[in-house]
Amino acid sequence: MEDSGIIKIAVVGPESTGKSTLSEQLAAHYQTVWVPEYSREYCSKLTGPCTWEDEINIFYGQLELEKKLLPKANKLLICDTTFLTVKIWCEHVFGRSPAEVLEKLPLHPYDFYLLMDTDLPWQDDPLRDFPDLQHHFMKIWHDELQQLGADYRVISGSQAQRFQNAVDAVNAFLNKN
Repeated sequence: MEDSGIIKIAVVGPESTGKSTLSEQLAAHYQTVWVPEYSREYCSKLTGPCTWEDEINIFYGQLELEKKLLPKANKLLICDTTFLTVKIWCEHVFGRSPAEVLEKLPLHPYDFYLLMDTDLPWQDDPLRDFPDLQHHFMKIWHDELQQLGADYRVISGSQAQRFQNAVDAVNAFLNKN
């Protein structure tokens, strides 16, 4: 838990798994704010492929957005992805991660993670790149969260089932802490 007393819940996973939808639903349910995925806004303005420098900018932008919204949170801060995504993407696309991401990763934990499963149909979006690699990235997300020693649950099912499964998982986490 942050020094602010706010519990940070991260909604993470491969592309097209319902992270943004669930983040918004959870924020409404728990009457708090959610931190949107900074890379969506950033990448929508790019005129070419995302570069190494863009990934570093996304890292800093995600941290800044989270920092800006944290004081507005009501007990919980719901985070639509985290900068761990920058590590995963950079390793896949560039074969390495930015040093600043690796340095900050153990110093910027989340209290609980909801790892979105790949059982929803793929939704085309100009900002999505790897429709055939969802299972590959799901394994990477498991590995990364395990390496962090993260407390996480996999969230599966239809959109409605995901919401209920996520609420059940968050409530169970909150009740044990």
